[in-house]
Amino acid sequence: MNWRLPDPGPVPPGWVRVDCHLHTVHSGDAVSTVEQIAKRVAEERIDVLCVTDHHSLDGAWEAVERDIGARVVVGEEIRTRAGEVIGLFLTERIPYVLALPDVVRRIRDQQGVIYAPHPLDPNRTSLGLDGLRELHEHGALDVVETCNAKISNPEHNAAAADFAARRGIPAAAGSDAHDPPGIGAAYLHMPDFDGPADFLEKLGEARIRGEYRDHVGWQPRARE
Repeated sequence: MNWRLPDPGPVPPGWVRVDCHLHTVHSGDAVSTVEQIAKRVAEERIDVLCVTDHHSLDGAWEAVERDIGARVVVGEEIRTRAGEVIGLFLTERIPYVLALPDVVRRIRDQQGVIYAPHPLDPNRTSLGLDGLRELHEHGALDVVETCNAKISNPEHNAAAADFAARRGIPAAAGSDAHDPPGIGAAYLHMPDFDGPADFLEKLGEARIRGEYRDHVGWQPRARE
């Protein structure tokens, strides 16, 4: 099912284009090299890229060191016993398959941001409603991904958006790209920011753009 959100128009002065969820070859199930990412960053005019490999920070640090033409937010997509979460603005890798409260604590210890990726997609190891509610009830749900470009059924994105809106939780968008053509399929226009606290504050003004863009050359693992 193809879908596309309305284009938010040009990036206003003082604002940036941000792809909040992306993978490199260091994820193991992705094929994008840092060189390929740099090329796509220029083509898609991305200003800030959140590199969120599965269980690794190596791709993010490599992107920082090689200067890909965009500011890099170091992140990690972490599989917990309750489903996947992303930590943004990290300095240390977090082990996978820990209990959700333990992962939350480890992200908070790094002054990081707790981000729920594709939270209501039934085809992946997502948090689901129970996981979202658990995080929210404990004040540990900073951002909900309401536009994931790899979700074929837009109703799953819409349900995540409804959950976030009803609770006043900031919404975000990510391409979830595992290959170069996917980079930039979903992104934010938002005021430029400096650090995690400012990022969360400015998210309230963000404009979301995205379209469904399937994986190229491989298929993601089904929910276990």
